[in-house]
Amino acid sequence: MDYPNGTQSGMPESEAAAEARRLIDAWAARPVRHHPTSFRDETEPPAIGTTPPVPQPDQRIVPAWAAGIAVASIGVGAGITGVGCGAWLVLQGLASVTLYGVLTVTLPFAGLAMAATAIGGAISKARTAATTNVYEGPVSQHTEIHNTSHQRGMFSRTRNDIR
Repeated sequence: MDYPNGTQSGMPESEAAAEARRLIDAWAARPVRHHPTSFRDETEPPAIGTTPPVPQPDQRIVPAWAAGIAVASIGVGAGITGVGCGAWLVLQGLASVTLYGVLTVTLPFAGLAMAATAIGGAISKARTAATTNVYEGPVSQHTEIHNTSHQRGMFSRTRNDIR
C-alpha cells in the first residue's frame, strides 16, 4: 500500500499474507464452547424413599359471594360490550345521514303526529258542552279591606282581610 508521501507500509506483502494466514488459522483452531441452557437429570428416582409422602390439601375454596361477584362482573362486562357495539352501530349510521334519509325516516312519525292532532282536536270539539248558568237573586259586592299590623322588635306581622 502506498502512502501519499511515497513511502510504503512497514510490512512487506509476503509477511502480511503470512501473518494473516497465521491469525486465521489460530482463530479457526480455537475450540468451540457450548454452554448448556438446560439440565436434565436422567437418574431414576427411587420407588420407595425414607420419607413418607405428606398430604397437601387444597384449601383455596372460593366463597359464594366472590363467585357471584365474578359471574356478575362477567355478565355486566358482556352487557356493556353489547350496548357499546349497538351504540357504535347507531352512531356509524347517524354519521352518514343525508337529508333524504332523515325525511324518509321521519315522514311516518310526522303523519302519525298529524293524525293524532286531528283526532284530539275533533274529540275536544265534541266534548265541549253548551252550559248556560242562570243565577237568580240579588248580587252584592263588598270591597272593604281591614289591615292589621303588629310589630315587636325587628319582626312584624301584617294581616289583610278582605270583606
